[in-house]
Amino acid sequence: MRPSIRFALESAAELTRNNRLVDAVAVAEAAINRATDEEHPEIQQWLTDHAHDFTGEDGL
Repeated sequence: MRPSIRFALESAAELTRNNRLVDAVAVAEAAINRATDEEHPEIQQWLTDHAHDFTGEDGL
């Protein structure tokens, strides 16, 4: 996945942790809409692997 998309997803996670869910969804949605079909599976995997980034929990 392109660095700009990864950065957007990381930013969305940060916004979520700061209780700015509407802004987070807007950022993530824009990034996903810019992604190519080839990037979508990688984005899905990144979201799965980094769910704790959105919640602030370590998953333990």
